[in-house]
Amino acid sequence: MGHDEHNDADLRKDDEALLERIEREKGKMYGIAYAYMRNEADALEAVQETVCRVWMKRRSLREPRYFATWMIRILIHVCMDERKKRKREQPSPNERLERAADSDRTIERIGMAEQIAKLPPRYRMVVVLKYYRDMTVMEIAKLLEKPDGTIRTWLHKALKQLRREMEQGKEGVDHERVVEEGWGRR
Repeated sequence: MGHDEHNDADLRKDDEALLERIEREKGKMYGIAYAYMRNEADALEAVQETVCRVWMKRRSLREPRYFATWMIRILIHVCMDERKKRKREQPSPNERLERAADSDRTIERIGMAEQIAKLPPRYRMVVVLKYYRDMTVMEIAKLLEKPDGTIRTWLHKALKQLRREMEQGKEGVDHERVVEEGWGRR
């Protein structure tokens, strides 16, 4: 029996075991939150909110062995809720650029992150989970409660859109016009 499996049986009742497990998963949670929120402060806030929700809902965890999946699902919901709230607030284009400029990433990674950010939410989610969190298609399907064929289709379409955008970007295409015209509808 692995270390996680041994501790998982106690997570609903043993507060200390729960806190230890959350501590071990903190890096993974931050990575997912950062990919969604695209800045450190919002990612940290999303992780903090997730930890609070996990703590409050710990007794509703049906299968302790799926703790990590359950916690990531909560994190994704927290991030999506925050993004919906942000969308209603509509930050200016300059504010979005300032947030991107705060990142420590290289120019190339920023470019890729911007392209991923333009993907429809479901495509963005599967790309982040697959390539940033190294999850398998089966793990993503289980997490999102979708058939693995659906996840494969979403990944294929997401990568096709990313390739097209990156190629067009090299040719000097006006990205604002492409996005405004709905580049996902071709």
